[in-house]
Amino acid sequence: MVEDKHEQHQACMERFIELANTMKDEGIGINVVSWSLMSASAVHAIYSVAGNEGGLTESGIEKLADAYKQNLTQIQALKQRQAQGGQQQ
Repeated sequence: MVEDKHEQHQACMERFIELANTMKDEGIGINVVSWSLMSASAVHAIYSVAGNEGGLTESGIEKLADAYKQNLTQIQALKQRQAQGGQQQ
């Protein structure tokens, strides 16, 4: 089951990246695409926690911001490891 969730996560992420690349190819600035995806992600994250009518408390906002920061940190570390691996070959 864990592998299924990981595979689903990977597939969903790849679909979002594909959509972002399509938007970029349509002439939308990469910064606009990036900020739009981040905004959509925030809207959906709030919905997943609080529903359509709810909102987050200050501590909820902090928890969500910490989750984003952790994700960014992990992705950046992975990219750095990949870049170092490519330099060694």
